[in-house]
Amino acid sequence: MNRKITEQESHYRHLERMTVTELLTHINEEDAGVAQAVKMAIPQITALVEAIVPRMQRGGRLFYVGAGTSGRMGVLDASEVPPTFGVPDTWVVGIIAGGDRALRHAVEQAEDDADQAWRDIMAYHPTADDTVVGIAASGTTPYVVGAVKEARRNGLLTGCITSNPDTPLAAACDYPIETIVGPEFVTGSSRMKSGTAQKMVLNMISTSLMIRMGRVRDNRMVNMQLTSNKLVDRGVRMLQELLHLDEEEAKRRLLAAGSVSEVLKREQSEI
Repeated sequence: MNRKITEQESHYRHLERMTVTELLTHINEEDAGVAQAVKMAIPQITALVEAIVPRMQRGGRLFYVGAGTSGRMGVLDASEVPPTFGVPDTWVVGIIAGGDRALRHAVEQAEDDADQAWRDIMAYHPTADDTVVGIAASGTTPYVVGAVKEARRNGLLTGCITSNPDTPLAAACDYPIETIVGPEFVTGSSRMKSGTAQKMVLNMISTSLMIRMGRVRDNRMVNMQLTSNKLVDRGVRMLQELLHLDEEEAKRRLLAAGSVSEVLKREQSEI
């Protein structure tokens, strides 16, 4: 049986003999092809997002499920959605094999338990309007494949992100996304190009979903949480541009309302 693309030999040999400049140059050369691989998958990404939108509009949630690097990518994207778009942290949920400890430490054999992921999802009381997206560069991780199989069997929408074609994970879900980035610079190190592709696709999924859910106005994060001076300053500038206010008045309204979006709603109600 042929080895999975993610396990195939690197195009480069004797990395230990390379200078730092050579290492960085070749890594960059490999990374340059990742965006093209993601571009080729846009029709697959489109199909998944379009299927999720009506479910999320009905109150459904999006669950990312992964192990190791893939799990960390899902948790990262999920954790960035609430502050960026001002939504509850229940809208997009990242689940990683081994639990939160696995974010910083390897949890041995957690990814090999094909039944645990569904148990982890069950803690959130899933419904038919929810979506599970399995993330696994190999497309064979038992924890992830098991999650998608059980989710689909229980009537949830399912998708996946993988870096190999025709995998058990893709076969188990409704909307597979395959980003074929080729062999890694360090053979088998899917934290590199595969991880980069996962990050890009996750950005695309969550951002396009939040735009469709009305959490962006024009090109602005009008619902962002005001958790730092930088974000307050950004909100003030938005209001100055949109409502032609001076800085002091814009800041007063922003802090009173809690978000740019809320200020704009109040402005509309007064017209």
